[in-house]
Amino acid sequence: MTYQILNERFFLCDTVEVARKLLGAVLVHFSPEGLTSGIIVETEAYLSRDDPACHAARGKTKRNAVMFGPPARAYVYFIYGNHYCFNVVTGREGAGEAVLIRALEPLEGLDLMQKRRGERQKKNNLTSGPGKLCQAMGISIRHNGSSLLEYPLFLAAGTAPEDSLIGVSGRIGINQGQDKQLRFFIRKNPFVSR
Repeated sequence: MTYQILNERFFLCDTVEVARKLLGAVLVHFSPEGLTSGIIVETEAYLSRDDPACHAARGKTKRNAVMFGPPARAYVYFIYGNHYCFNVVTGREGAGEAVLIRALEPLEGLDLMQKRRGERQKKNNLTSGPGKLCQAMGISIRHNGSSLLEYPLFLAAGTAPEDSLIGVSGRIGINQGQDKQLRFFIRKNPFVSR
């Protein structure tokens, strides 16, 4: 498959707009084990202002420093002591904003995804959540700060869903800022996390 890597301008837009526009884009990872890819079907925006759930809301720290760097970088962190979350840094440098990629529809590397997930999973359970997709795609803390504009880990143009197919809701799995309508997903897609 041939991919058209998204350019930096795509990620310089408003973070909420990027979260919506990433639906239908493709996350691609060429690892030493092989190629995996998937269509983004669910995202969440995290904003630096008036968003207590955003890691950057209380300022720059060692853990969240990547969020304040240039856009189109991977912000990867370990959560709940058992899985990673993959985010895309957005907006201008210094803004401290990102989009969490919550779910993918697997495209390539299904056997490798199955192997990484450790047991035989139904296809719609391989990447239907942030921790699952990181495990299936081979994304870990070593990717934190990586550019997403080049090989081996990047975001590529895909097919944008029609507006009528885009759902919006509050974010999942957070204690603060749940009321903010910053989760975007493709309606009726079987790979969405919930």
